[in-house]
Amino acid sequence: MTELPKSADIVIIGGGVMGASTAHHLAQRGVKDIVLLEKEDFFGLGATGRCAGGVRYQFATEVNIRLSLASLPILERFKQEMGQDVDYRQCGYLFLLTNETDIAAFERNVALQHRLGVMTEWLTGDEVRRRLPQMRLEDVLKGVFHGKDGLCDPNGVVMGYVNNAARLGVQALTGIEVTGVQSRGGRVAAVQTSKGVIETSQVVNAAGPWAGRIGELAGIEIPITPIRRQMLTTTPLPQIPADFPFVIDFAQSLYFHREGDGLLTGMSNPTEKPGFDQNVDPDWELINLEKAAARLPLLETAGLASHWAGLYEVTPDAHPIFGRTPLEGFYLVAGFSGHGFMHGPISGKLMAEIMLDGAASTVDVSMLDFARFAEGRLIHEYNVV
Repeated sequence: MTELPKSADIVIIGGGVMGASTAHHLAQRGVKDIVLLEKEDFFGLGATGRCAGGVRYQFATEVNIRLSLASLPILERFKQEMGQDVDYRQCGYLFLLTNETDIAAFERNVALQHRLGVMTEWLTGDEVRRRLPQMRLEDVLKGVFHGKDGLCDPNGVVMGYVNNAARLGVQALTGIEVTGVQSRGGRVAAVQTSKGVIETSQVVNAAGPWAGRIGELAGIEIPITPIRRQMLTTTPLPQIPADFPFVIDFAQSLYFHREGDGLLTGMSNPTEKPGFDQNVDPDWELINLEKAAARLPLLETAGLASHWAGLYEVTPDAHPIFGRTPLEGFYLVAGFSGHGFMHGPISGKLMAEIMLDGAASTVDVSMLDFARFAEGRLIHEYNVV
């Protein structure tokens, strides 16, 4: 392992997509003395590596849509620009709507998406049923579909950023846990780790679900709650067509998409208690499977290929936090509430702009600052799965 440096201009905590993207974009802007720290033995094993890999333009707030408009095209160009294949598959997201309340909300959301250039399509219940003949959808009233939504490889994105950051001079280190954040006179002074101390005047907290714990080390209360989410994959299901979309039964927070020759399904547990447990809950897995098989009877013929659990990093308004905190030099990019992977590419660039230019310019995220919680300026996202 590379020896831990005694000092650095910037220390980034968290080697998932947020930390890796931030490191790359800062280095690309000419900052050379950067240390990226990951507590696991490999990069991208935390929340990024345990997500479903979905990427979408379909959101309910202007800032989230604009983040997608800036971020997803980066994924389209990723192999060309970064030399790393990320298997971006534009299979489309198809939301199934089964009640009038959700339809009314999605009417507002789709109108906003259209205004911003995201041409989401409305489908009637019959059109949805014709599109998905394998599924039981008698109760579906309407659907919304956007063909450029899809899937991408989280590990490929993380390693693309880590490898390019390293080529630009970033020291990217694994197996190092941050145990303290030292400050002097209201400013960051050093980061304590399991391998020693790094003196620094700037820290980026990109620790995802663990961002609140890192905040505690710095004496800052960050409103980010870790919530377990789990999913599973099946053995091959040759009856599933190649163009099967990412299907979301919105009212049930139940989803499906192709994964290899089989299918991936997951379902959010509305009663899940906050915590860092990443073990699969077998009772909830059974509920997920029962609900999934009721929608897609083919699942009754499939076997279990794999299953795992990961953590959402949830804020009170399901929007991320960008930028400065009350501790001078201590920055935050976390709290994406289940859609961080897809916004990671642009978020690193925005953090570089915030830190080097004083404000983000590619996308205006000034309303997603840390102070909004104390000041009551919450911006709620409806399209949370």
